[in-house]
Amino acid sequence: MAGSSGRARGRIIRRRAPDDRPEPAPQARRDVTESIPFGMRLAAAWSWRLLLVGGVLAVVIFLIIQLRLIVIPILVAVLLGALLVPFSQFLQRHRWPRWLAVTVAMLSALIVVGGLLTVGITFIARDRDELVAQSLVAWDDFRAWLLEGPFHITEQQLNDWMEQVVTAIQEDSSVLVSGALSVGSTLGHFLAGMLLALFATLFILIDGRGIWHWIVGVFPKRARAAVDGAGQAGWATLQNFVKVQILVATIDAIGIGLGAFFLGVPLAVPIAIRVFLGSFVPIVGAVVTGALAVFVALIYNGWVIAVIMLAIVLLVQQVEGHVLQPLIMGTAVKVHPLGVVVAVATGSLLAGIPGALFAVPVAAVVNVMIVFIARGSWKRDVPPATIETGLPLWSTVPQRPGFQRGE
Repeated sequence: MAGSSGRARGRIIRRRAPDDRPEPAPQARRDVTESIPFGMRLAAAWSWRLLLVGGVLAVVIFLIIQLRLIVIPILVAVLLGALLVPFSQFLQRHRWPRWLAVTVAMLSALIVVGGLLTVGITFIARDRDELVAQSLVAWDDFRAWLLEGPFHITEQQLNDWMEQVVTAIQEDSSVLVSGALSVGSTLGHFLAGMLLALFATLFILIDGRGIWHWIVGVFPKRARAAVDGAGQAGWATLQNFVKVQILVATIDAIGIGLGAFFLGVPLAVPIAIRVFLGSFVPIVGAVVTGALAVFVALIYNGWVIAVIMLAIVLLVQQVEGHVLQPLIMGTAVKVHPLGVVVAVATGSLLAGIPGALFAVPVAAVVNVMIVFIARGSWKRDVPPATIETGLPLWSTVPQRPGFQRGE
């Protein structure tokens, strides 16, 4: 028995022996970490954070693209709300009933947009036959110039090219048929999106403040002060953007429209309307609509008037790019002209025309919100009880000027 107990104690001792070994000194582990250069540790710390932020942004962009049929109408409604809310509040300050002010604001927007589209379509439909005839005459003149001009293109070569175009169209007829079949679906999506945008705009006019309260309440309690202040700063910037964009679009439309009118270019009014609507897509829209003006001048008036029309379009674009955008738009949205170009290019690459349309306002609002949060002034403006207890901001923070209920 004594021997067995001795062996047992020996086994116990042997089991505990590894636990009794001294642990590595913390200094040794610190030496391993400190052996990595500080620049490498700093780059690694920044790298994983940037990768995390990039991954979150990629997921957000992917979700926006997948839900574009909902996101685009909502963004349109927000832009319309930024334009119509001040008008509705102006009417209410002059003792209009709230329901009447909201109704007049909505009807005014529908009448203006519908009127512009109606006038443009009416002018084009009225001159449709003449436009087709002039296009055929211009094609015959261009064809004669190809045959008799310096390129020495023969009739057979021109016919061969036309046959190749017709053959390519016939080979891709299945794509055209599928596209035609999808027109109904696309039209349905457009109508549904338009109705969603109108309803969202109406609710923003009726209870925009309540919607914003709900959004703020989604965030953690300690973050609500920053979110509330940043959102109000972004809303003010968005209102400035819409007002300035309307001014810039009006100047572009008047400049190019008057140029077409004095040169005797037909369809001057539809051209001006298209320039006005196209100018809401920064950089790209005005260029495309200006090219349309030059094309119409070339068909109806010849290459000399087309060159003069091109010079007018370029002059208007230079005034917009070097005067209006840096002085007016840059001051209103606080985004550098290079940032505007990069934002429009990125938006176009990711989402086409809608991306180009919303790129600048989104960039401006995000920029202002980030600057507001980084400045930290919201910590001084909000009572500590609001941050600690999570009380609703709208019940403790005094209302900032220009952001009342319904805005």
